[in-house]
Formats: sequence, C-alpha cells, structure tokens
Amino acid sequence: MNFHGKDIKIFAGNSNLSVAKEIANQLGLPLGKSVCKKFSDGEIAVSIDESVRGSECFIVQSTCTPVNDNLMEMLIMIDAMRRASAARITAVMPYFGYARQDRKAKPRDPISSKLCADLITAAGADRLLTMDLHANQIQGFFNIPVDHLKGSGILADYMKKVVGDNPDDYVVVSPDLGSVTRARNFASRIGTSLAIIDKRRPKANVSEVMNIIGDVKGKKVIILDDMIDTAGTLCNGAKAIVEKGGATAVYACATHAVLSGPAIERIQNSVIDKVVLLDTVPLTEEKKIDKFTVLHTAPVFAEAIARIYNDNSFTAAFD
Repeated sequence: MNFHGKDIKIFAGNSNLSVAKEIANQLGLPLGKSVCKKFSDGEIAVSIDESVRGSECFIVQSTCTPVNDNLMEMLIMIDAMRRASAARITAVMPYFGYARQDRKAKPRDPISSKLCADLITAAGADRLLTMDLHANQIQGFFNIPVDHLKGSGILADYMKKVVGDNPDDYVVVSPDLGSVTRARNFASRIGTSLAIIDKRRPKANVSEVMNIIGDVKGKKVIILDDMIDTAGTLCNGAKAIVEKGGATAVYACATHAVLSGPAIERIQNSVIDKVVLLDTVPLTEEKKIDKFTVLHTAPVFAEAIARIYNDNSFTAAFD
C-alpha cells in the first residue's frame, strides 16, 4: 500500500536556501512558498503560503548556526504542515545539530540529540532524511524512519580524480580511533592505504596528538572526518603528520563545515594544502578562503527524495 501524497513539495527554512533551491531544481519543481521571519521579541513566525493538503512535503533545514533558531523554524514548519493536512512530512536535515551530545559522558549530562529527535517526532514529522550523523546510534533515537545518507561517496568521487593513477602516493588518515571504519571505507573506494592518528582529548575542543599508526612518510595524506568545528583536531593532526610522520602534503575532507570560533584562522595558518567540504552547512562570505573546495549535495538529496516518494530502495542507489 502506498501512503505518500499526491505530489511532491519542497520547502525551506532560512538555514540552507541554496541547497533547497538546487534540490527543487534537480526535481524540476518550484520551491514551496513559505516565509520564516521573527516577531520583534525574537519569536519565530512561519507562514505557509500555498496549499499542502494531501501533499508529500519535504522541509530542507540544516540546524547549523544559529542552531536554536533554525531548529525552531523547522519544528514550527512541521507543525504548520501537519495542521494543514499534509499527507506525509519529511524533515530533510543535511546537517543535524546537537548530534555530538549523543550519550552521557559524565553524571548529569543531557542527551540532547535524543531530545531533538523527540521534538522533531512530536512536531509531526513522519520521516527524517539526513547526512553523516556524528554517531550512527542517533538513528535509534527516532521512532520514525531515518534515511541516513553518506557524504563520503561525493568526497571519494572528487578525491579519485585528485589521486588519479597514483594511489600509492596517497594515504587516508583517520583523525581518531572512532572514525576508523569511515576512513577505511573511504580508502578502499579511492584505492589507498590507511593510517590512524591516536590522540587523547584533555577537555572539549582541545585535542593532543599522541601517535601516528601507519606509514605516512613521503606520502600525500588525506584526513577524513565527518565535521570540522574549531579545527583544532584537524590542524594538530596535520601538523603531527608532517612533523612526526614526514608527509609531503595534507588534504582534508569533511562533510559538515561547522567552522566555529578560530577555525578559519587555524586552517589558514596550518600546513593543510586543501580542504574539501560539502555544502550541508552554508559558508558565509567571511569563511570562504582559497583553501576550501565546496562540493554540492543537492543531486544526492534529490535522488533520495525521489526514492522516498516512489517507495524505491535506498540500498540500490547509495550503497
């Protein structure tokens, strides 16, 4: 039995309008008519300016900076569409904020990603479509279907062209032990060997590199991570790879360009030659530097949306 709506409608909050427009363009659709603004006291005001009754609605919204405003915009848009009798509502979150708070690291810690999952579900979303959750177990925090896309495929296609016919000259490096599986799969896709940075983190947003597991001497290194926040881990790792490991060049690949605090200055002054990012988090003008190459995710999200609407398998397309 088919439960989807009579037609597809793509809506967007304010966080990532460019990606939403590209997704709609890929699907040959206009972007849905909606307005997200604020009252004078800062409250979010949402207006859906076209009928969604019986429609399959997709709301594109990354919960990046300003995180809480973007989250509330999405929740209110979901509520508005549910009350307007949309047939099915999918929250399309290229970047899922609060994902790093996925467990209790110490007593009395919140699990904020679980709270966000509950809020999205309670607002009325029927499904979540996202990319590269910081922790895979977050999928289990939802009581609705979660379609989890991998950004590494887009990054791997790009890096294959960079590596070309010289895979032996390159090494993929995992920035920590927790990212080894992602890095191993990435290295397998582009045909290179693998190394690991073993580090300890004394406190939040501060990392200390301890050791490099694997041979990077005389190699061009590709550091792969799911996000770059303050860039401390990335820049410290790159420095160790060059100074301790003897690498000749360092590239970095990441899905989410959070880039908070001193990130831009650190990357600009680091030994990193190039950083390849996806557009799940939009780059403001002051964050656009020559070292950055930004790849588009809209074709992947558009394919996923089409498959959701047509009840087609994800495995055939994305695995």
